[in-house]
Amino acid sequence: MKAILPSAAMLISLLFSGCASRAPLQTVPSVDLKRYAGKWYEIAKYPNWFQRSCAGDTKADYTPNPDGSICVVNRSRDKRGKPIEVNGRATVVPDSGNAKLKVSFGGPFSGAYWVIGLDEKNYSWALVGHPSRQFLWVLARQPELSASTYAGILDLAARQGYDPGRIVRTPQNLLRSCGNLRPAKVGKAASHR
Repeated sequence: MKAILPSAAMLISLLFSGCASRAPLQTVPSVDLKRYAGKWYEIAKYPNWFQRSCAGDTKADYTPNPDGSICVVNRSRDKRGKPIEVNGRATVVPDSGNAKLKVSFGGPFSGAYWVIGLDEKNYSWALVGHPSRQFLWVLARQPELSASTYAGILDLAARQGYDPGRIVRTPQNLLRSCGNLRPAKVGKAASHR
C-alpha cells in the first residue's frame, strides 16, 4: 500500500500539471501599421480547417483604409492550381500597440490576429498567433526565408508555447505540369531542436 501512494500521487500530479494554465500569449510591444502594410507570403502554418483547400502560393495583402481599418486580401491556389481569394477587414484592438487585430471575412464573427514575433528593424518576417495557440502563421516579405531565420522563428514559437512539430511549410511558386501541381524546389525545412 505504501508503494501505491507515492505512485498515485505522482500520477495525479502529472495529470494536473498538464491542466496548469500557460502564461498568456505575448505580442510584440507595437506594430507600425504603415510598415506592416503590403504583401506577406505564408512560409509556414499550423494546419487549420479554413485553409484546407489551400495547396500553396498563399499570400496576404494588407492595405490601410481611411477609417483606420485594414483591407485584407488572402490569395492561394488549390490542388488543381485554381486561384482562391478571400477578402476581409481587420480592426485594431484598442490599447494593443497595434499588435492585436480582429479580422472578419464577412458575417458577425471575427478572429484574433496577434503579432507575436516581428523583425522590428526591417519588417521582413512576422510570427502571427491566436491567444488559444490553436493557430499560427510564419509570414515573410519574400517567398523564402533563410534556414537560420526560419529556425529562429521556430524557437520563438516554441518559447511562446507552440509545438514546432505541428508547423508545416507552405509551398510557394507552384508549377503547372501536365495538369498537376507540384511544389517548386524548396530544399529541406529547418528542423527544430
